[in-house]
Amino acid sequence: MPVLSRFYGIIIRMYFQQSEHNPPHIHAIYGDDVAAIDFQKNEVIEGSLPPKAMEMVLEWVELHRDELLNIWNTQDFKAVEPLE
Repeated sequence: MPVLSRFYGIIIRMYFQQSEHNPPHIHAIYGDDVAAIDFQKNEVIEGSLPPKAMEMVLEWVELHRDELLNIWNTQDFKAVEPLE
């Protein structure tokens, strides 16, 4: 699962076989916590993160939603700017 971004100890990954992994989502990892997040709806599909980490991930998703959807649709992996 390629890494799209890293910030504040959070790692953002995405699978690239979307037909097997719908809806479009990312995996956010923070320490031992992992959450799958539907980036179009800002909804947690599975797992959880500590509240502050989740807040940062959702902020990052807001900033990069179009870019994430493009990566999901094209499967053209590229790094995405971290949250600063």
